[in-house]
Parts: sequence; C-alpha cells; structure tokens
Amino acid sequence: MTMRWDAFIQQVRERGEYGSHEEADRAARVVLALLGAHLAGEDRARVAARLPETYALILLNPLQAAEPLDPQRFVRATAAWIDGATEQTAAWDVSAVLSVVADSLDEDLMHNVLLQLPPGYDVLFGRPQTS
Repeated sequence: MTMRWDAFIQQVRERGEYGSHEEADRAARVVLALLGAHLAGEDRARVAARLPETYALILLNPLQAAEPLDPQRFVRATAAWIDGATEQTAAWDVSAVLSVVADSLDEDLMHNVLLQLPPGYDVLFGRPQTS
C-alpha cells in the first residue's frame, strides 16, 4: 500500500529529529535519488509503488551512478548533495529516510532490495542482518 506524503514525511521528520518538514523533505529527496540509482527493474518499481508519488518519481528517475556505492560512500554522496551536511549528519539523514522506506516494504521486497545493494546497507535501513 502506498504511504501518504504527510505520513511519510512526518516519520522521516521524527526519526531524523528535523526542525521542519522542509528539512525532512530535502533529506528524503537526496537519499531516494541516490537509492534509485542503485536499484533496478521490478524491485525499484515495487519500492516506488509503496512511496508517496513525489518520492516515487524521484526513485524512478534517479541520479546516474557510475558504480554501486558501498554504504560509506553512499553516506558521503548524501553529504555532498545536502548543503552544510557532514558525514555524521548525512548518516543520520540516510538512516532516517531508509528506515521509513524499510517500514513500508514487506520482508520479501526488503530482502530483494538488499540483494541489489553492496553489503552493509542492511544497517542503513535499520535492518541489521544476523548471520
């Protein structure tokens, strides 16, 4: 089921402890644009189907990634796209957004998404895998 924009942004705002919806929206846009570059095919479309339309379109029309970024480089790339961000604040941004995305996905889709990403993204999504 598609999450409504206000519910999505409110959850991101709470998890990221943002002072405004605008801050939460900026983080969501950057993180989802970067995530979209790492997902392909049906799984990307299935994730997009769970997101509010604004964010689904960002996920489906991503920034182009020359290569898959490992989690640390993903956080660095996020920091580069958000004015005034540091790696620490960007890690917080990534975690706030991706954990809300993870909550909107079923177990099977979350598993497929993690299979498309380099190792370590499970932690960014707030879903550490136990081996």
